[in-house]
Amino acid sequence: MRKLKVGVVGATGMVGQVFMNLLEERKFPLSELRPFASEASLGKKIKCQGQDWTCEVLKPKCFDGLDIVFFSSGDDISKEWAPEAVKSGAYAIDNSAAFRMSPEHALIVPEVNGDLVEKMDRPQVIANPNCSTIQLVVAMKPLQEKFGIEEVRVSSYQAASGAGLPAYNELLSQAEDYKNPNPKPVNFVHPLLFNVIPQIGSFDDEGFTSEEKKIQNETKKILRQPTMKVSAFAVRVPVLNGHSESVWVTLNKEVSRDEIVKSMSSMEGLVVQDEPKKSVYPMPRDVSGKDPVYVGRIHRDPENKKMWLMWVVSDNIKKGAALNGIQIADLLMKNALKG
Repeated sequence: MRKLKVGVVGATGMVGQVFMNLLEERKFPLSELRPFASEASLGKKIKCQGQDWTCEVLKPKCFDGLDIVFFSSGDDISKEWAPEAVKSGAYAIDNSAAFRMSPEHALIVPEVNGDLVEKMDRPQVIANPNCSTIQLVVAMKPLQEKFGIEEVRVSSYQAASGAGLPAYNELLSQAEDYKNPNPKPVNFVHPLLFNVIPQIGSFDDEGFTSEEKKIQNETKKILRQPTMKVSAFAVRVPVLNGHSESVWVTLNKEVSRDEIVKSMSSMEGLVVQDEPKKSVYPMPRDVSGKDPVYVGRIHRDPENKKMWLMWVVSDNIKKGAALNGIQIADLLMKNALKG
């Protein structure tokens, strides 16, 4: 496997730092690394794979010679600069929402629809889905393949880290000052400590938030089932890292619990952790820092024999962002960038 020249836009942010850690941990075949950040980080040294790499700023032709560029710095930057990376001959793996629902761009979770990457033969923008969507579709894919899915309803319980490093630090700060009855929120619309906030993103005229619409629309696109019924309700909770979801999935036919568990246990990147009578089920504090998506509390709805309830948890910064991007790059190395 040949070594690659790689760029990381947003290298000093929360997701960018995890990208750097994963390039190190997974021994990604690097010949060159170009970290990109804001003017404030220009010249800063970032260590990866035993070398110090100097932070640069985005400018014309800054991507020349690169094979892959990871983007983790917001919609506006991605809209402007991801196409420039492609013009320079690089695959752009974008973690923003800028290209996710574009019919011209693939929206990829490797375990679910990685075959689309295997068919790529030219540099292009590849969209990395929303963190909550990623863990949901990994859990739903084996059920869709084996039994067929009619409807999915999901309520998400999303960690502070999903709003970025300043939000993560805000929750820590509120915890340190927990006796303050009226902490001033900066990165959230209300104080998060000792609270839950039923708003992630902006509201539309129907009453859905932008986060909920992402889950609904992206799930249909990734699972390639545009007529699937998907409804989502997203809530911010005072957890540092790791998103959780309660899921109601209605299958096309009646099946046994053993069949459900067997199908989910065979899914790559999905771990069944389900002994509820022993209080064994996935929780964000336990899965934070781990690669897989976890599922537990799998049980049938008493009113609908085709409906199953389950609890899905994953590290939103790792599998929900950086790791998923690295796994897309792994597929490119096996195919388009092979040799």
